[in-house]
Amino acid sequence: MKNIRSFWFIVIITILAIIIDLPKNYRLNFSLGPIKVDRIISGPSLDLKLGSFVFKKDFSTKYGLDLSGGTHLLLEADMKDIPAGDRKDAYDASKNVIEKRVNLYGLTEPVVQQAKTGESYRIIVELPGISDLNQAVELVGKTAQLDFREEGSPSAKVTEATTAAILDILAMRKTELTGKNLKKAQVSFNPQTGKPEVALEFDSTGAKLFETITSKNVGKPLGIFLDDQILSYPPPIVQSTISGGLAVISGQFSSSYAKELSISLNAGALPVPIKIIEQKNIGATLGQESVQKSMTAGGIGLFIVGLFMIFNYGILGFIAVLALIIYTLLTFAIFRLIPVTLTLAGIAGFILSIGMAVDANILIFERMKEEIRWGQDRINAIQIGFDRAFPSIRDSNISSLITCGILYWFGSGVIRGFAVTLAIGIFMSLFSAITVTKTFLRLIYKER
Repeated sequence: MKNIRSFWFIVIITILAIIIDLPKNYRLNFSLGPIKVDRIISGPSLDLKLGSFVFKKDFSTKYGLDLSGGTHLLLEADMKDIPAGDRKDAYDASKNVIEKRVNLYGLTEPVVQQAKTGESYRIIVELPGISDLNQAVELVGKTAQLDFREEGSPSAKVTEATTAAILDILAMRKTELTGKNLKKAQVSFNPQTGKPEVALEFDSTGAKLFETITSKNVGKPLGIFLDDQILSYPPPIVQSTISGGLAVISGQFSSSYAKELSISLNAGALPVPIKIIEQKNIGATLGQESVQKSMTAGGIGLFIVGLFMIFNYGILGFIAVLALIIYTLLTFAIFRLIPVTLTLAGIAGFILSIGMAVDANILIFERMKEEIRWGQDRINAIQIGFDRAFPSIRDSNISSLITCGILYWFGSGVIRGFAVTLAIGIFMSLFSAITVTKTFLRLIYKER
């Protein structure tokens, strides 16, 4: 019964993987007698709406800068006001802030690297898939200095909702509460209106400051400013004293703006002024042709490995090939779900993990052969073969995962892409060898 449940579980997740793996747009063209069909079918996507909660997911393959193009920015840090002894630390901090900001945006294969020449402190930023230069500049260059301002003495009448007019009528003055007291910012949705908000959590110092500020401004507006720009007009009115260090920024903004705002606040302010000295869109250096060649090479390799397995192990090899196909479908579906940005190096890691998945099957099958030669029946040989081969499979994969971790930690850009795809492939190869292959073998030989 357990094997039957495992079999149907494998069938269901494989069907789901096939649906996710379908191309974004493909043409369906066939004819059956008088029936002719010729239409473009859109790829899979997930649209979920539960009351005010809306979730939308597009299952498409994300390609890196070398395959799909993107945006290239060359930045320069202004060190004129930084002491000579502190410039390296400020330079490293600027690079780290920019890299963190880009990673928070969801780009898994950005290139953020330093390029110091003489007294010029430059940072190269390459963003795959972002063709809008203004979007890239806003993402990388925003300083995101948050402060809270309380009402002063009214001095004029407002005629238009400009920042200058708001400051004039309210004479808002800065408080001691700033972005440095912020622990975390994240997007949330108002349970009553369903509109996006940004939830803030302050540290212990910020919580005390915020409680003090709200206690003396009950019934008065409290302005929230980002880089001297007010976030919402009219400013929110303090309804009561707020303790605990939790607050919400709400206003007439979209979900995308709320996400970008939370990213900017989480990333913090740049330690030195940054100016953009070069910005351009770049095309794919390798392009779709290289993707097709890589896929063809992977398909040829899979076919040859399949022939080898069937020739050497017969029905066992056929089961291994079937498990390998399921492994490939599931792994690619995970790449789309996360999503993982595929570079040519990432595709290489994926293909390499296919070979490692076969390696686990070979260890299991050879151990099963030994058990059968020693007098075990098929069912017992399957169980003993898996049990005794597993320590070797586990240890070899752990060593590979350690290597992936080192590559990801010390590498950047395409090296990280290779490490991520290889690590995902290793985890899925364990599932393929231990669960899929074992389930199929037990079902076949139990029936016999």
